[in-house]
This record gives sequence, structure tokens and C-alpha cells, in this order.
Amino acid sequence: MSFVRGVQGDSFEGGKLGQHLQASACCKHFTAYDLDSWKGVSRFVFDANVTLQDLADTYQPPFYGCIQQGRASGIMCAYNRVNGVPNCADYNLLSKTARKKWDFQGYIVSDCDAVQNMYEQQGYAKSPEDAVAYALKAGMDVNCGTYLQDHTKSAIKRNKLPESQIDRALQNLFSVRMRLGLFNGNPAEQPFGNIGFNQVCSIRHQRLALDAARDGIVLLKNSGRLLPLSKAKTRSLAVIGPNANIPHTLLGNYEGPPCKTITPLQALQKYVKNTRYHPGCNTVSCSSALIDEAVQIAKEADQVVLIMGLDQTEEREDFDRLDLLLPGKQKKLITSVARVAKKPVVLVLLCGGPVDVSFAKYDQNVGSILWAGYPGEAGGLALAEIIFGDYNPGGRLPVTWYPQSFTKTPMTDMRMRAESSPGYPGRTYRFYQGPKRLAPNSVRIGSLQSKLEFKTLERWQAFKGGKREPHETIDWIPECESEGRRKG
Repeated sequence: MSFVRGVQGDSFEGGKLGQHLQASACCKHFTAYDLDSWKGVSRFVFDANVTLQDLADTYQPPFYGCIQQGRASGIMCAYNRVNGVPNCADYNLLSKTARKKWDFQGYIVSDCDAVQNMYEQQGYAKSPEDAVAYALKAGMDVNCGTYLQDHTKSAIKRNKLPESQIDRALQNLFSVRMRLGLFNGNPAEQPFGNIGFNQVCSIRHQRLALDAARDGIVLLKNSGRLLPLSKAKTRSLAVIGPNANIPHTLLGNYEGPPCKTITPLQALQKYVKNTRYHPGCNTVSCSSALIDEAVQIAKEADQVVLIMGLDQTEEREDFDRLDLLLPGKQKKLITSVARVAKKPVVLVLLCGGPVDVSFAKYDQNVGSILWAGYPGEAGGLALAEIIFGDYNPGGRLPVTWYPQSFTKTPMTDMRMRAESSPGYPGRTYRFYQGPKRLAPNSVRIGSLQSKLEFKTLERWQAFKGGKREPHETIDWIPECESEGRRKG
């Protein structure tokens, strides 16, 4: 919600946004859009069978919050169908729910060529004109693509669409354009009319990129208080892995050009001058691994950092993964290096989705595991700061990390709750009841370095004589005191 508010010019808490928008935030993809391309099933034709309960308590709440709390001025309806009806042709979804029930004030845009797909791929519409009419009557206002441009006039002439629907769509679209100030005169004289590269890449914005990277990194394991590494005692460092020195991997996709990028290797070299590097694999797919060379470098170093994971060749839009394992010979590289290193190694994972690294979780030779996602241009520096103790990570996982066995669950099954009779494990941390998840929690380095004392519950117990009545709830905000030296 706060991201939407910030984009549009509202305050962090919301409630300060007037009629003027500095930019229009569009929440997508509305709704129940979980599949891109999986085992021959495409997002363009997928029909998601979703119960009303799952819609109400899982799939719709993010959009409700985006509209109600974030006050977003745009929604994008998704390619897929839900219970037989294309999202962009669903009057109940777009008009009755978003506009009337949630009081959405803004424009609704299709995903690119979603209207065309209703006719050409889904067969839901019998003609292009029908597809246009279904979408506009449902409440969609603008089409990403050319179908409205090419077929709306014909739809009106064939009496499939009244002109009043065009008027309504134009009103929704142009009201947002007016709120953006697009009709207030010379664009160059408007508040954001002369933004140049220097303003985009200002020192303040580069610091913000670093803060975002720091705050998003998650510590999944820290056995024996391995992290942070000692700057004074680490005289030599081995950095191994296919993601250690590839700047673009840090950016993920839908990325803009970075102001400057420091790879994890480059950032770590600033902490330890005697740093040796080896990619270990030919690429992230790791179809070929130079394990013997990596092992030799690891043997000679005081500490070893392995930077592994995925990239856009393994996960991206319109490309669903079929398993949750690290690609190719990455696991073999990790275990081989960890086995010969002088001390337990640090494993860093660059990836957007979860990976099953259970082997590393239970391997005593892997001391720490950090997940960084795709942390952006400053991600390499943020990782080095965390590894050497200049920043204490406090990120939390944004997705559930399932074991590899979860891949037996079809992506086409949209049920959230577990069902024992067919052996369905359920989805997300809220409902999943299958084999143990890899990373149910994340930790902070500070909490592992400190002795914590919780006081509030003790006070409550003293007040109540150590007893709690049946069904009595406690509003408990713990008061913690840390006796350790490290913040967090």
C-alpha cells in the first residue's frame, strides 16, 4: 500500500492525496493470475477454477487493499479466465466488485492483447466486435493493444455496443489524465517536466537503492554465529559461483538502466584485498562445473562465500519453473567446496522464487545462508556490508519456500486449503500442510549475537496470578532488552 501511495504522491500512511497525482499506480493482474506457462498450459487460455472463499480471503484482498488503502488510480485485468469468464470481460469483477463495492475511482486497462485473446485464443467471443463489446460492457476502459482501435467502431455499427460505454471509458481515462496535470499547459513547465538523468541518479536516490537492497536481504541460517565475518581476521577470501560477478543478474527483469552497479565480487574485494574468484559453473544453468578448480581456491582461503541461485534464463515472465532445485551441478559445487573449506561457508542465493536448498540447511559445512532476491544495482554492496557486519539484515521472505516435493502439485489447481483425502497439501504458509517448509522463519544477526529478555508477558502473568481464562486473548507487544553488542 505504501508503495502505491508513494508513486502517486501520497504520504506514507495515506490520507494526504488530493486530486493531483504525481504518477498513476496500476495494480495488476486482476485476478487469480498465478500461472504463466506451465506444461503446455498458457496464461492466455488458462481457466482458473476458484472457490468464492478462496477469492474472498486470498486472491482479492491484495486488490482491495490496493484500492481502499492505497487509493490506486489504475487496475489491470489479467489474461486468464476465472470460473469460465475472462477477467477483462467480467462485469461482476470489474464493475460490481471494484467500482461499486470497493469504490474504485480510476481506469481499468487490459493486459496487452487480452481483449484479442478472448476471440483468437480463448474462443470466448465469436467475433472481434464481440470481444470489444464484452470488455467495455464489463467495465474495462482502455486496451493495451490495438483491438479497441481496430474494432470498436464496427462493434457500434453492428449494434453490439452502445456509445454510452465509450463515453464512460473516456471519462474514466481522461479524469486520471487530468489528475496527472496533462492538460495544464506546457509539459516542460509542470512540476515533473524536466527530470533529467542527474536527478534520477542523484546521491539520495542511490542511497535509497542501497537501503532497499539492505532491507530486502533475508538471513535464513547462521549456525555457530558464523556471520558476520571478522574484517580483522579474514586475511584471504574465496568468492565462488556463477552469480558472483554478473551485474545484470542483480536487476531481475522489467529493469531500467542502473546508475552504477557493483557486483558482489567487487564489493567483497573492497573488504578483503586478497580475494580470489572462480565462477565454478559455465553459466547459472551449471551444465558444466569446474569443481576441481573451485575446490583448490576454497582450500587456500580463510573464508569462502558461494554466490549461487538463478537468473532470467531460469525464471521470468511467461516461463514457469518445473522444479525447485538449484540448476545443473550447483548443488555438487556447493557441497564439494564446503567440504574442503577451512571453516563453514557462506551461501548467498540470488533468485526471485524459492529454491529447495534443504541439503545446505542441514549441512554443518554450510554455516550461513542469505537470500537476496534480485536486489538491484546496490545489491552487491548490501551483501558485502551484511557479510562483514556493517549492516544487520532484517528482511522477511515474501513467498513460501516449499520443498521439491511440492512440484507434484499442479499449478492449475488453485485451491488454497489442504485436503487430506486427495493428498492435496494446500498453498502458502497459511494453509500448507505438506512436508516441512525450508524456511518458515528468518533471523537477524543481532538476535543470534544477543541475549534477549522478554518482560511484558511476565508482567501480565504476575497481574493475573499466572493464569489465563479460557478463550481470553492477549494484546501482547513484547518489550525486549538486548545485552549483545550488535544492533537489531
